[in-house]
Amino acid sequence: MGKLQGLVLVVSELKSERTNLLNQLKHVDDALSVLGKLNGGSSPTTPGRIVSAAARRKMSLAQKARRAKENGKTVTAKPKRTMSASGRRKVAAAQRARWAKFRAGKKAA
Repeated sequence: MGKLQGLVLVVSELKSERTNLLNQLKHVDDALSVLGKLNGGSSPTTPGRIVSAAARRKMSLAQKARRAKENGKTVTAKPKRTMSASGRRKVAAAQRARWAKFRAGKKAA
């Protein structure tokens, strides 16, 4: 019976320690939110906006154009390279052949 009472005591101490840690964590979160508001209103605990790759590219090109305009230069963006349908078919066929060769090698082993 003495061992069970000791175990209950350990569990109660762990629960109180957990409560203390949660309180400390709350204080840290509060401090971070206050400091985050000093930095332009964004909190370091919340993620920023998510922007797609295409949107980032557009923003980058727009910024480059603004800088070029300030410096009196012109910026031309490289067009995105696209693959023709026949080229895509050739790549797909080659990939299928590689996988077939790989699968044939696994069956032989």
